[in-house]
Amino acid sequence: MLNKVKFWLTSYRVGPDIPLTHFLLHSRRLGHWLCKKKFANFDEGSEMRYGSYAICTQHISIGKKVIIRPSTMLFASGHGDHTPNIIIEDYVLMGSGVHIYTANHSYSDPSLAIYFQGHEKVKPVKISNGAWLGANCIILPGVTVGRNSVVGAGSIVTKDVPDNTVVAGQPARFIKKIE
Repeated sequence: MLNKVKFWLTSYRVGPDIPLTHFLLHSRRLGHWLCKKKFANFDEGSEMRYGSYAICTQHISIGKKVIIRPSTMLFASGHGDHTPNIIIEDYVLMGSGVHIYTANHSYSDPSLAIYFQGHEKVKPVKISNGAWLGANCIILPGVTVGRNSVVGAGSIVTKDVPDNTVVAGQPARFIKKIE
């Protein structure tokens, strides 16, 4: 049991599949302490709520006053260099159930099951200052969401979103410029 607890504290994962981390997220103070220890950066006023997941936390940087809500999943990648490949800047709003991915499975060889083909190169994701990600949206590898932009609930973002822009849909498309 002691080895399990040590693994839970030292692994770069946070969420319900790591019971001790899930328990600590029920307390703001203990949750913030845990996230400061596990993430590349976890700034002041930020919170990770219980029921959310983060994988490869050492490659995730969270700015000021960001709340990671239940059912949100942050899938950074340990492949490649050691810099953060999910960067969420200051004052970003996130609805519940947001998914962010930085890598995808390779599938270029039709004679081989995808299971055996490994992963594509890591493509970092950046969510810029003041952006709002609606509930249940999906941000795919390599995307930057611009400053003060809005991603509509349920959207699948496959391309960069310019600053001060609203996008929505599957795939996300331009809706309007924020003037």
